[in-house]
Parts: sequence; structure tokens; C-alpha cells
Amino acid sequence: MDIKFVPLNQVHEKLGAKMVPFAGFNMPVRYSSDIEEHMTVRNGVGVFDVSHMGEFTIKGSQALDLIQRVTSNDASKLVDGQAQYSCLPNETGGIVDDLIVYKIKENDYLVVVNASNIDKDWNWISKFNTKGAEMKNVSDDICLFAIQGPKAVGVLQKLTSVDLSTIKYYHFTIGDFAGAKNVILSNTGYTGAGGFEIYVNKADGEKVWNAIFEAGKPENIKPIGLGARDTLRLEMGFCLYGNDIDDTTSPIEGGLGWITKFTKEFTNAANIKKQKEEGVAKKLVGFKMVDKGIPRHDYQIKDAAENVIGKVTSGTQSPMLSIGIGLGYVTTPYASVGSEIFIDVRGKGLKAVVSKMPLIG
Repeated sequence: MDIKFVPLNQVHEKLGAKMVPFAGFNMPVRYSSDIEEHMTVRNGVGVFDVSHMGEFTIKGSQALDLIQRVTSNDASKLVDGQAQYSCLPNETGGIVDDLIVYKIKENDYLVVVNASNIDKDWNWISKFNTKGAEMKNVSDDICLFAIQGPKAVGVLQKLTSVDLSTIKYYHFTIGDFAGAKNVILSNTGYTGAGGFEIYVNKADGEKVWNAIFEAGKPENIKPIGLGARDTLRLEMGFCLYGNDIDDTTSPIEGGLGWITKFTKEFTNAANIKKQKEEGVAKKLVGFKMVDKGIPRHDYQIKDAAENVIGKVTSGTQSPMLSIGIGLGYVTTPYASVGSEIFIDVRGKGLKAVVSKMPLIG
């Protein structure tokens, strides 16, 4: 497969980033060290270039109807300038992708999807577009920067006339930013550290990136790679598509019942509702290691008698806690907070405990 490049690829290379293939793109995995970048975001401010993500506009009188039919959450509840986390259920009980739906105004939506699923999601949504909603794939026209951390808003406020303090979590506005027009300023992120994600026209991308770093100099702003993005989201217990949820995991199993609303019809709703009512055999949980060790993707999870009860879907050493943490599926009797489980690390059962999210909370 041909590797794609984000518009600022050369900027990252000049900054000395280690570049790796990720979701079909050449992406910066780190600039210094994962731990240093992680702590920069938790304590200060860092910037992720996540321009590999996909964006589709869905417009017209049938836009909401289409979104309602393909997503699990209830987009009819959105007001202008509000965003909503949701997922695309498939017809066999799994998840096509997780995504964010932005309501720009009536009959005008933006949906943001995972980079690895751009074509898959486009084809999936198009399949249900039988009433003529206007769909456009604008993924190649947009740069997406996530400015995250407790000092992020202070840095960004220097660059816009919009009062960022008035934008609530999972809300956004469209305004001027760093000399660019029509920038989406969204109070969202994948780190749990606060901050904004900004969507800018590709032509303005480098100018805006440079302006952010200039404004953030007093706060020692740094570029952040995918390595720290993964450890930050894992400390919060946020799912990563392809690891923690996929085509074979249902929203109920994956702990996404809260974005699954049965107030409307959507793909496979009847079967998912049945799961919610009758219960599921396995559930996604967060856990913390008690014994010293780092859990990794696909490690077996066992009970005290060494019976296999599940597997790890994501795992790492938490920079904040200095212990191993992870997400994984376990049989439902072991899914309650406080349950003792054992992670098979190279043939040795290391004790862990099911913990509530966020794991650093």
C-alpha cells in the first residue's frame, strides 16, 4: 500500500521526529521521549498533528436522517456548535468505527473518523445514503491539530478573538485563529488533559502550526508524537479502534452503552438492545498491575486458578502512576471493579486489579 503524507510531513522531519507508518500515513511517533512528551501534556502544553484523521461533511435535508440511521448515539439531541462521540454499528454485532459528529448548523454536519477507516467508513455510510444526503470526503483538505494540556487554552487564547473559556467540553465554535478564517475550535481531545482540537484549511496549516509554537514559547510548548498519544489515552481508559473495539466487539461489550441510544432506529439496534437487556458474556475493563510488569496487547488474562478468562487489548507503563495499566476483555463475572485478575507475562501470572476509569483518576 502506498504510504500517505500529512501536509506538515517535512516540518516533523525537520523537528527530528522519528517517523513510522501508522494507519497508512507517515507519522511522527516521537520527537524526544514518550515519557517526556507524555508529562509535557499532563503538566503543560503539547501539540499533536493528527491531520491523518478523516473528515466527511454531510449536508442537506436528509443529513440528520442518515446520521441517525448509521450511528448509535442520538444526534437529534445536538444543538448547533455541539459535538457527540458515537459509533457505527455493523450488521453482525460489532463496530465499523468510532467517530465524532459535529453539528455545524441545521442540515450541516461534520463527522470525524479514524485514519485507518476512511475508505471503509465512507463506503459504509454511503451504503445507507438512500435518500440523497450530500456527502463529501474533505479529509485531504483539512489539517487537524490537538493542542492539549492544562496550559493549552492560555496559549491558544493569544491567537483568537473567540473567548475560549465560554466553549464547554464537547462544544465548538468557528472563528478566526492565527490569521486563518473559518477554523473549527473544538473543546475535545484524546488525552484527558484539557485543551482544544482545531480544524484548519490545509493551505493555512503550516502558518497556524508555527503561530501556535510561537505563542507557546513562554510555556515551553512541545510537539508530541503518537507514542505519548497512546499512553495518555490509555491512562484515561479511552478506546483505540482496532485494539479495544473492532468489527467483532459490540458497543455493549466495549463499555459504550452510554453512546448507544434506543430512542431511534439504527443498524442492528434490535440485537444490541437485546444484549443490553440480557447481558453479555465478556466486557471491556480497565486494570492496574499489582505485581511489577507491563501488560501488552494480546497477553492472556487468567483467574487465580489459571483459567483463561480474557485478553489484554491495550497495555503500557503509566508515566503518571509508574505501574503497568491496561484495557482488556474479561468474562463478565470478573468485570466488576476490584476483581483480582492475572496477566500472563511470558508464562508468569502477574496480579492485577480491575479498576474504574480513568485509570489515573
